[in-house]
Amino acid sequence: MNERPTSVSPPAGRPLRVLVENGEYWLNNKGDLAMLDVMVRRIAEWWPHARIGVLTSAPALLTAYEPTVEPIFSQRGGDWPRRRRRTSVTGRWGPAATGPLLNGVDAARALPRRIAMRLRREHPSGDRASEASGVDRRSLSREGGRLPNALGDTDLVIAIGGGYLTDVDRAQTERTLDLLEYATEHRIPTAMVGHGIGPLRDEELLRHAERVLPRVDLIALREGVRGPELLRSLGVPADRVVVTGDDAIELAYSTRNERRGTAIGACLRVAEYSPVSDTTRTAIGRVLRDTAAERTADLIPLIVSEHAAEDRRSTLPLIDDSPAAAPPLGRFASPWALARQVGRCRIVVSGAYHVAVFALAQGIPVVGLSSSQYYDDKFEGLAAMSGTGLELVRLDGDDVEDRLRGSISRLWEQAPDLRATLLEAAAYQIDASRAAFEQAATIIDARLDSGSETTSGRSPTPPR
Repeated sequence: MNERPTSVSPPAGRPLRVLVENGEYWLNNKGDLAMLDVMVRRIAEWWPHARIGVLTSAPALLTAYEPTVEPIFSQRGGDWPRRRRRTSVTGRWGPAATGPLLNGVDAARALPRRIAMRLRREHPSGDRASEASGVDRRSLSREGGRLPNALGDTDLVIAIGGGYLTDVDRAQTERTLDLLEYATEHRIPTAMVGHGIGPLRDEELLRHAERVLPRVDLIALREGVRGPELLRSLGVPADRVVVTGDDAIELAYSTRNERRGTAIGACLRVAEYSPVSDTTRTAIGRVLRDTAAERTADLIPLIVSEHAAEDRRSTLPLIDDSPAAAPPLGRFASPWALARQVGRCRIVVSGAYHVAVFALAQGIPVVGLSSSQYYDDKFEGLAAMSGTGLELVRLDGDDVEDRLRGSISRLWEQAPDLRATLLEAAAYQIDASRAAFEQAATIIDARLDSGSETTSGRSPTPPR
């Protein structure tokens, strides 16, 4: 990173408090964990004495993945700890060793809240009464709302990347917009980095985004095909938008091998937002097994999302019958482990966005599998950022098997020649991503320094 400007004086003599909107609170996705890891490192480099709070529903597990951060419960409650936490033993051991235990602890802690939420859904009179009484859902929990109390004691908010600002993930879109709206209304500096935004067509979500996003200090997008035009339509000033690529590229790029891989990597995502018929799954599996046999290549399952074991349930049956199949990583493997596994491949066939990111970042071409506009947008944006090396195969029509065989064959042969160009594109995006963070940090520093009553422009003692 470049040398930073004059340091910010913390409000009221205390360390700066940075609240990170994680977007994937249960820590089920290694792509999101990669972005979080990169962002935590950047924040710690720029503001070395800051307290970094991360919104989560799995506080114990978070400390295993990121030992230096402070877990902030993402919904009702969610205060900054009274004391700055030290690195725990579980953090030193890592998630692979402690994940099952810590995940169980988090699930047990969350059970009463889940029961209460279910009861509120089944008997919503209390919620209706709150709405009738004029309680603002964007206010802090201690004031009757649903935002974490930590927000009232926060000096800046950074919403890290993801594809969650979209109709497909309405609940998370609303939570993030509520968080940013509260922050901007209370003059708390804000930044969004590494985001994929859209498809966004729901009128209520569009109105909410139009109210909030133009007030965010800087928005860095991971692609330039869809996001910039959507933000323009929402009234976001052009000088507050930059296109950088995905922040997870930095982590994957750092694990690249000098020696080219020889395996075929595979991941199929089947979900409500990514439907795939049984017939198509059978065809994909047949192509993968045939290709591995023809090329004498290992078949490596690349599991990025553990939400309801969706990638495992969809991917492992495709290759189980192949003698070339390699074992998958464990449930609590780190994003670094997944990136190294991707690095063993010569080509990757993926229906999951971040598996493709991890591959392209290491100079490995990708066949992207899509059955929805949501994934069309993701892969087309990624292809544009890489410039080459990604072919999109739509999983509809009667000729899926032929098209898939053709794409795999072409990219397998082209893989050696594509490597240098893909690595160059990855390096460019890493530089752009770092520059965007530094731009956001500089803007935030200036805003904090210009505050009248405190460096954040808010009252010296936040409401309690």
